[in-house]
Amino acid sequence: MRALAAFCGAAAAVVYAWGGLLLAGAVVEAEDGGTNSSPLLPCRDVTGREEELQRVVDYSVGFVPLRFDCELTGGGSYDSGAVPGAVSANAAGLALSGVVLAVSARYGAERAVRTRNRAGTPSPHGDGGTDGDRNGP
Repeated sequence: MRALAAFCGAAAAVVYAWGGLLLAGAVVEAEDGGTNSSPLLPCRDVTGREEELQRVVDYSVGFVPLRFDCELTGGGSYDSGAVPGAVSANAAGLALSGVVLAVSARYGAERAVRTRNRAGTPSPHGDGGTDGDRNGP
């Protein structure tokens, strides 16, 4: 279980890093400037917001969850979709699974030690006595 917990943690980190790269790419694209840079390039990929497209003045980024928001004149914003919502959801799900597996592995190990001690089998740490000192055989 510990190995699976470590795998889930590593997979969560990889998914989150991939989303971070997507976010960094959108920021680089937004900061590019030059000809054809208004409205911001990452903000153009959203369909159904053509009327808001001309009101885009800036952007903001979020890290939990990963997102690239297009800021509008007069307030308000919308998610550009530069980082798919599934990226943050998958990273969170994998991280949560890793934590649950790590806690389960720890609980299982403690339960095995308690069961072994009840059965009278000496623990692998050499604690054969019950007086608290390590009077190993």
